[in-house]
Amino acid sequence: MKNILIVFTGGTFSMMIDPETGGAVPRYSGDELMTKIPEAKNLAKIECFDFGNYPGPHMTPERMLELSKKIKEKLSSNNYDGVVVTHGTDTLEETAYFLDLTIDTEIPILVTGSMKNSSEPDWDGPKNLTDSVRVCLNENSKNLGVLVCLNGEINAASEVTKIFADDIDTFHSLDFGSLGFVQGDRVIYNRLPKCLETLETEKINTNVDLLTVYAGMEEKFFKFSADSGTDGLVVEALGVGNVPPAAFEGIKYVVEKGIPVVLVSRCPAGETDYIYSYPGAGVHLHNLGVIFTDHLNGQKARIKLIIALGRTNDINELRKMFELKMCDR
Repeated sequence: MKNILIVFTGGTFSMMIDPETGGAVPRYSGDELMTKIPEAKNLAKIECFDFGNYPGPHMTPERMLELSKKIKEKLSSNNYDGVVVTHGTDTLEETAYFLDLTIDTEIPILVTGSMKNSSEPDWDGPKNLTDSVRVCLNENSKNLGVLVCLNGEINAASEVTKIFADDIDTFHSLDFGSLGFVQGDRVIYNRLPKCLETLETEKINTNVDLLTVYAGMEEKFFKFSADSGTDGLVVEALGVGNVPPAAFEGIKYVVEKGIPVVLVSRCPAGETDYIYSYPGAGVHLHNLGVIFTDHLNGQKARIKLIIALGRTNDINELRKMFELKMCDR
């Protein structure tokens, strides 16, 4: 049997209903959870590691870096055939993408979770875990980067996002569709990830803000971000990358202070481009020095900038990391 490491970080996957508050709270360790999912033990030799018992909103970039380092440490000293990480779904895509950028390995790393807690009769945790183990055991899962597996779908960490607040069918790749799916004990792939890239680093810079542009937005939030000492800013712009004229002046203020600004779209699908040239439009933003990126959403672009700033402050190097992808070179 193959060796699979399961790293438990918490989330709804590890929760049960607290009789006093009536709400779900973290409760179970990895070993306790595995007693509730005996079918997983029949698939492989399972080793459990408790990284923590954090609800999704309690996961931070610092903890993501610690998790990345711990997984790399485990991989360097043990012969694992795959890794499964359980995680709270609220920030799952951010941690999955962080691991995707910072761990360079051919073996499958799967991130999974659950939308239902263990007190609910339709708890989806066991199926998501066993599906993830099955994906790890499939030879076609090698060299695909970090994958996300919930509700039978396999998605690339760089492409997937949570689109429903409380539906078990919540993780989707809106631009490209899933990589594949798990059907019973079969793992079926339809395509490869659009892009694979690694930005390994020993440190990060979490002093990065994220602002969403809205109709009639003015300068004040951009100026506040710059004046409060941010080291980087991600802007979720309108459409393909346009902002109101007053917001443009705010972004200009940030750029002129030497702070890197990365532009994404606030739309749930599609990419940014500098094709309009009216006041506040993409052509002027690009000429200003704003860094455009493709299909990353705001939260993923922030994760990438946090990692990138841990490697360099050089604006030209940062631009290459966002505008020249590994798959384009």
